[in-house]
Amino acid sequence: MIHLPEAFCERMRGLLGDQYGEFIASYDRDRVQGLRLNGLKTAGPESSPRDLARKIEQEAGFELQPIPWVRDGFYYREEDRPGKHPYHEAGAYYIQEPSAMAVVELMDPVPGDRVLDLCAAPGGKTTHIASRLKGKGFLLSNEIHPARAKILSQNVERMGVQNAVVTNEAPERLAPRFQEFFDKIVVDAPCSGEGMFRKDPQAADQWSPDHVAMCAARQGDILDQAAGMLKPGGRMVYSTCTFAPEENEGTVLHFLERHPDFEVEAVEGYEGFDCGKPRWAGVDPETEPGGQLARTFRIFPHRLEGEGHYMAVLKKKGEAPETAEFWAGPRMAVRKQKELLKDFADFCRENLAEAEWLADQDSYVLFGDQLYLTPREMPEMAGLKVVRPGLHLGTLKKNRFEPSHALALALRPEQARISLRLKPQEGPVLRYLKGETLDLNSLEGGLTSNGAGKGWVLVCAGDYSLGWAKLTGQIFKNHYPKGLRWV
Repeated sequence: MIHLPEAFCERMRGLLGDQYGEFIASYDRDRVQGLRLNGLKTAGPESSPRDLARKIEQEAGFELQPIPWVRDGFYYREEDRPGKHPYHEAGAYYIQEPSAMAVVELMDPVPGDRVLDLCAAPGGKTTHIASRLKGKGFLLSNEIHPARAKILSQNVERMGVQNAVVTNEAPERLAPRFQEFFDKIVVDAPCSGEGMFRKDPQAADQWSPDHVAMCAARQGDILDQAAGMLKPGGRMVYSTCTFAPEENEGTVLHFLERHPDFEVEAVEGYEGFDCGKPRWAGVDPETEPGGQLARTFRIFPHRLEGEGHYMAVLKKKGEAPETAEFWAGPRMAVRKQKELLKDFADFCRENLAEAEWLADQDSYVLFGDQLYLTPREMPEMAGLKVVRPGLHLGTLKKNRFEPSHALALALRPEQARISLRLKPQEGPVLRYLKGETLDLNSLEGGLTSNGAGKGWVLVCAGDYSLGWAKLTGQIFKNHYPKGLRWV
């Protein structure tokens, strides 16, 4: 039984009126569970997300139902436990609260966009954006808390994202470096979490009116920093998982007052979304900016199958300037490239069926002995706390290159000269995830060799890459990271 603060209940009773009974009754219902297919992994000949979902249903034994406001989102049954399935480790999907998926749908990123996710951990919206960018464009994912930034980086890796940089910075440190740089920005602001009380009862215990006021002030500061990083003509989506008007319509109202170069964009939402409530912010909806606040969105748990959420699509007035040229990071000196990258080039030639990695040598950067492929549009990042400067390719060791786990997760089975496709629910894939050695003689098929009889093997759960193994004779030496191994 969730204990709801009395002051919270009194406020919601006053705001919702006749709907309050339905609202409170929603806390007695089980919360819904959602997952979002990863377009970077599941792209293929299938004609629709529904077809892809059916494929996963058949192979994993799940029961998936479409979430109506997001094309790649599906409800799942709690007993399915998709977080405990090999497909989760392979990044085939991301487990995400259904209402939260609406944010990126409204932002609508397209391949080639420069996008900032300013408060990005644990990574649901970042990986959703990356799925839509399809490897084209630049994604900066930032998280101010170091431990959460590490989790964000791990999720970016698991989902096979190639064109994202993860930073651990305060917004005011980023703003001077990225003036009018981004086409689109997500500000999923830290909030009082009222919409998550059903999901996280402890949030209710920590709630207070003072906490709401503190969150509203902090949200305004974050939005002010984000505003300067958006190009004219760009789109910024502000979102919270709270019901508090001070943090929703109130925060947007005060932002518009401070930034007359912004307006709430009229975009189409799902028919079950509620409109913003200007009167809750003390504004007449028939006047400006009340009419703009009415173009924002609310999701209520008694009206839709999802937790509480608020979203506002903010457009910066004006036209975007022509894209400026930015120096693309601390690249390795050309004179040294061929020498330093020789072992990596040898690895690609011997172990990859497609060698497009070699075409982008101006995008490589070396940190110690760690080699990364940085996004082409990555600007100068010196002086910033960069957790992940792009796709981690691996380690340059003496006379050899050892590929990273991140590289494995970014590859498709057909991109490796040797791939081992294991059935997703049978013993061998579970043994691999536990770090055990596999014997070729004990496996029934699944091995595809494109002209190579030994070397690095891309181990897959079905069609989705899981990690590396090293084939010597009949034995697969396991290279699944020790910190990720199943117990």
